[in-house]
Amino acid sequence: MGTAEKDEDTGAGEAGGRGGRRFGNIRIGNVRGGVVGIGDNNHIVNGPQDGAVCEPAYEELLRAVQQLSADLERLVATPEVGALSDELAGAQDEIQRTGRAGAGRLARLRVLLQDAGAGIGMLASGVAVGQAVGALLGG
Repeated sequence: MGTAEKDEDTGAGEAGGRGGRRFGNIRIGNVRGGVVGIGDNNHIVNGPQDGAVCEPAYEELLRAVQQLSADLERLVATPEVGALSDELAGAQDEIQRTGRAGAGRLARLRVLLQDAGAGIGMLASGVAVGQAVGALLGG
């Protein structure tokens, strides 16, 4: 048979002798050393997925940021907590992408930790972020 045979359960068909599957007008064959995206809203990353290598101080900060972010989800939302949460998300992304956080971001984190108030300072994760930021900024 020179044409694709339709599979009754999935609507897919075997491509006649060409080593792939057919789904509608799309033929999926072998892909090596590249990426393919089909359909709407794709996000394709072609490269290492492990993130950047971090110095131990930034690894410690990243762990503390992740823990504080999780802890903030359980607090009553205030503008200060929201701003801190947003900055923590940015710091986490920056550290994972580049292996570090810039001095400007660290300074903003320090100020936002203070602005968020005593409630954050009572959280062990808030103390850990404050200590890690202080160590990286030198004070």
